[in-house]
Amino acid sequence: MNHFTIFASKNDLDDMHAKIADVFAKGFAIEKQDSGYLLKSKGLFKKCRCSMNILTEDMNPDYFAKNIPGMMGYYDTIPFKDEQLKERVMIQIAVLNTVIAIEMDRAMTDEHMQLFTRLLTRIGGIGFLPDGTLLDQNGSVIVYPNGESGPSDFRPHACTRKINTHEVASAQGEVRKNKTIAFLTEREIPYAASLPQLSPLENLHFKSQEDIAKRAVALLIVIQFACDVAQNGDIEGSREFFTDMLHKYKVQPFLTEQERLFLGAQHPSTQEAVNISWQYEAYWTLIWALGMVEELDFPEDVCDCEYAIQAVSSCETFEQFYQQTIMRSKEEILDEADKIYRLHWACVDSRINGQTAPLALNESVVMERRRGLFWMIGYQDEEWDTISMDT
Repeated sequence: MNHFTIFASKNDLDDMHAKIADVFAKGFAIEKQDSGYLLKSKGLFKKCRCSMNILTEDMNPDYFAKNIPGMMGYYDTIPFKDEQLKERVMIQIAVLNTVIAIEMDRAMTDEHMQLFTRLLTRIGGIGFLPDGTLLDQNGSVIVYPNGESGPSDFRPHACTRKINTHEVASAQGEVRKNKTIAFLTEREIPYAASLPQLSPLENLHFKSQEDIAKRAVALLIVIQFACDVAQNGDIEGSREFFTDMLHKYKVQPFLTEQERLFLGAQHPSTQEAVNISWQYEAYWTLIWALGMVEELDFPEDVCDCEYAIQAVSSCETFEQFYQQTIMRSKEEILDEADKIYRLHWACVDSRINGQTAPLALNESVVMERRRGLFWMIGYQDEEWDTISMDT
């Protein structure tokens, strides 16, 4: 091994030279360079050279916008034996803003590692070994590449500058944002690093399992009426049938005001019918959250409408439908909301620049998924018909 990397959350680098000199002055000649330092051994060890390249988020924001999500994505794939430790590691990565990349022209000895660990302690960062092992500021292992916990009693540290920055107002939000960016980067989908976090769990007003289930049934029923309208069907017969279905499942209160007006209109708008029909995709997110859909596939194709209908039509009562539901965790729903939020930005960015959406993203599917997910998390307490679609 001849690489060792120190990551830290620092307000500034004012005391960096003093710390490097304190650790290495006895054994190395230290030369200041534009990108950091060059250390040449004085004979304490066999002759060697060591470069220390130092970067901060202010110096190179593009590096951090690319590499921090990548680092987060890497540790997210490690099967941590301790999930709470994983959360602490992710929070720490989210607030990193300084990196010292150390490279030697020969293999590092135990003596070298002792010096680098001493520098790590002085800086107060975390150490990254080439095999993925992560060290705390004292050189104790936080986690091994196989997910086994080390002896470290690790707690994340953030400088006041990071804590007081609006963009990192929530460490959990920053973790979630960077996990999504890692997902996008892996698929070469463009993203905007400036797009803000979604609010943390404790600041959101999640809908209950029962409310989501009732909204799902009501929405599916009004979608069926909208499909009949769009296809120039028997409007009066359809209206009567689906109004009876709303009463049968006892979900009339879960129609939106716009849906009530549409259902009661003497001449319902064909365009509005088409718009409501697209909400199959929003409904799909609701039954996904209720555990009735295994996963939300990449939003390039429309959902399975036949299955979407059968999920409700196979049940005689709302209670029978509800008994089949198993609510997903709030964390999982919020993760998907963050993902669709940033995928929506990619769609809009492509459209306004006259380009094809990346990986055949379907913007209509994306928008309706966003409607469903943002409604469930209670984003800004917006109503279903007025969910914000800003990017």
